Amino acid sequence: MDVWKRSMDLVELIYKISAAFPNEERYGLTSQIRRAAVSVPSNIAEGAARRSDKEFIRFICIAMGSLSEIETQYQLAIRLEFIKETPDINALLKSVAKLLMGTRNYLLKK
Repeated sequence: MDVWKRSMDLVELIYKISAAFPNEERYGLTSQIRRAAVSVPSNIAEGAARRSDKEFIRFICIAMGSLSEIETQYQLAIRLEFIKETPDINALLKSVAKLLMGTRNYLLKK
C-alpha cells in the first residue's frame, strides 16, 4: 500500500530531523512529533486490518489528524529555529496527505 510506504518514509525523516532538536526538547517537541509521525502508518495498518471499509475510513481520518499534527510541529520547529525548512519533508507531507485523501475517497465510493 503506497500510503503506508510513504508514511513510513515520513517517520524515518521525522526521526532524522528531530534528532537535531535541543536536548531539553527530548520530552517535549521531539517526543510529540515522533509520536505523531509513528501514528500515521500505525493507524493505516490498523485500519487496513479491520473488517470493514467504514472502520478503515475512521483510521484513515485519524492518520490525517496525526499528519496535521506533524505539519504544525514541523512548522513550530522551524519557527523556533531548531531546524531549517526542508523541501523533502514538505513534499513528503503533501504526498502522504494526497494519498490519505485518495484512499479515503476510494473507500467512500466503494
